[in-house]
Amino acid sequence: MTTRILLVDDHEIVRRGIRSLLEQQPDFEVCAEAADGRLAVELAERLQPDVVVMDLALPGLNGIEATRQIRRSLRKVKVLALSLHESEHFAEEALAAGAQGYVFKSDAAQEVVDAVRALRDGKQYLTRRLAKFADRLPLKRGLRKRAVRTGGMTRREIEVLQLLAEGNTNKTTGERLGISIKTVETHRARLMKKLGIKSLAELVRYAVREHIVSEA
Repeated sequence: MTTRILLVDDHEIVRRGIRSLLEQQPDFEVCAEAADGRLAVELAERLQPDVVVMDLALPGLNGIEATRQIRRSLRKVKVLALSLHESEHFAEEALAAGAQGYVFKSDAAQEVVDAVRALRDGKQYLTRRLAKFADRLPLKRGLRKRAVRTGGMTRREIEVLQLLAEGNTNKTTGERLGISIKTVETHRARLMKKLGIKSLAELVRYAVREHIVSEA
């Protein structure tokens, strides 16, 4: 049986390298690629691959939120998180969002094939250098902690937050999401109220602190 894989990373050279590794396996097929989180969600819903290999630091919609959206609607699709962040914290965030595996990008050449096979077979996979935390991940407290951090924001508010924090104007945010400037302004006002934030600068700092966007 062929394992169909959706590959998500915003760097083409990284996608090429990982695709080459995966397609050396006779039973693996990379059915599509995406360079941002929103496209990843759309392709996952349309193609319903067996495994999504998901970079966490994505523009437009980060990999954590993309993972959450995919797993919410497609329970049979497995997500393997790839990250530059070599810490227990980021692994906990990814697994709490619904990922079944977590691999450091620096170890992808050695581990990505084994990780995809594990997820395909219904197992979890935690990168070997974090194996000592395997009995604690995902943590229930991680799920609660993430709920508190999102401050009750809706899916759309999180998308607006990320785009604004990445430097988009209300106009370009609306264009990216297919909504009016007025609707963007409404979402912005609501999420700032929910988070107790008074300015765009504070909003950006919040997004960086909570890993909704990467720090420049």
